[in-house]
Amino acid sequence: MRETAMDVVTHWRAGERWTGSGDRLGDVYDPATGQVARQVALASAGDVEAVVSVAAEAGREWAAASLSRRTAVLFSFREVLARRRSEVAAAITAEHGKVLDDALGEVQRGLEVVEFACGAPHLLKGGFSDGVSTGVDVYSLRQPLGVVGVVSPFNFPAMVPLWFVPVAIACGNAVVLKPSEKDPSASLLLAEMWAEAGLPAGVFSVLQGDKVAVDGLLTHPDVKAVSFVGSTPVARYVYETGTAHGKRVQALGGAKNHMVVLPDADLEAAADAAVSAGFGSAGERCMAISALVCVDPVADALVPLIASRMAALVTGDGRRGCDMGPLVTGEHRAKVTSYVEAGVAAGASLVVDGREVVPTGEPGGFWLGPTLFDRVEPGMSVYDEEIFGPVLSVVRVATYDDALALVNANLYGNGTAIFTHDGGAARRFQREVEVGMVGINVPIPVPMAYYSFGGWKSSLFGDTHAHGTEGVHFFTRGKVVTSRWPSPDAPRAGVDLGFPQHE
Repeated sequence: MRETAMDVVTHWRAGERWTGSGDRLGDVYDPATGQVARQVALASAGDVEAVVSVAAEAGREWAAASLSRRTAVLFSFREVLARRRSEVAAAITAEHGKVLDDALGEVQRGLEVVEFACGAPHLLKGGFSDGVSTGVDVYSLRQPLGVVGVVSPFNFPAMVPLWFVPVAIACGNAVVLKPSEKDPSASLLLAEMWAEAGLPAGVFSVLQGDKVAVDGLLTHPDVKAVSFVGSTPVARYVYETGTAHGKRVQALGGAKNHMVVLPDADLEAAADAAVSAGFGSAGERCMAISALVCVDPVADALVPLIASRMAALVTGDGRRGCDMGPLVTGEHRAKVTSYVEAGVAAGASLVVDGREVVPTGEPGGFWLGPTLFDRVEPGMSVYDEEIFGPVLSVVRVATYDDALALVNANLYGNGTAIFTHDGGAARRFQREVEVGMVGINVPIPVPMAYYSFGGWKSSLFGDTHAHGTEGVHFFTRGKVVTSRWPSPDAPRAGVDLGFPQHE
């Protein structure tokens, strides 16, 4: 028993904070100290029903709102979020652990999607064909789905919800967000901002919780679609469960992102990119580079360059101006550490051991410093599996063809990059590689909001990526109208049982 009561992160229902009826609570840690900072309400099945019922009612009115009204709310939300971005970043750092600059960058990328969604009047335009037959016109509409669920991961508690929520709301839907229970506070700040922006109560709701909340959204008949980002096993579960209950699902899964370095590349730039993309946000990014594929003889020169840069990195409390923060929980740190141990046992060369880091922070924090392996091979768990931590593995191959085959043989197909001065090789790579997002001398090829984000193979379940035009299509249904307005003096066609033909 704790001697003092702790703050509890609640749900958001009908435009205000709501404690719910459940009696379960989860602990929320400060990763830089290792201490429980607050608790979070964990929804019951009844809480799911209560939140969705309010969303369904509010959603019907919002779907009927004009595009002008929706757009006005989106523009207002953009201004509120821009003004209060530091609050959101501080909440992210306090509960996730990433450094403040990284958290601010996360909010900025989310803002880009809000700005894209502000173009809803253009994005939702249909088509029109005049006079397809005598007195007949045909036109298309895109209409909202109703209530949609968004299940977001711990690594981007603001950006990932903002990939989906602004687009869904701009399209006329009501949204129920289920954030990660590891860092839930940013979700309530977003809810407050939507309310401040003038969004009607109930159109955006937050349902805190665990698997009970997720299953409730996946099976509730009033939830028409679910967007998910997380690990591949859970993404597969979300997709299979949601579609089995008649829902539209986009489930973005895990990744093992490769960065290929050809012999003609600028090795100084490649070293900078490998360190930045491998260890930013402590490697807890679905777009982090975790496998560095060096075409001979690149590795002999590149590995020391990377190691020298790693030596200058400061690991510590993200509120103290450090380069890299802690991992999100002690359990996750133990999991990532087990991969380091497995890599050593498998015979990979441990160049930099992050377990030996001396952090700038409290001794109880969930620390693991940047870690570098060389001479990693497929079949080792440090290569085969998604680690989701600050562990970079160097794989040596003889040729470009070997590098391409290695990337294409991988289970995942989220992001990849190639570093080279050879335009022909880069163009060949972008065409031949079986990955959804490709960077050319860009280590983290996250597209701008007006393009869509998502991978291939086991990195995506469903066929629709996030934001961009694919996001608009995911959150709407198409309808085609065929209309006849004959002139008053036109003769009546009479009864005709034949198949309709255009004239």
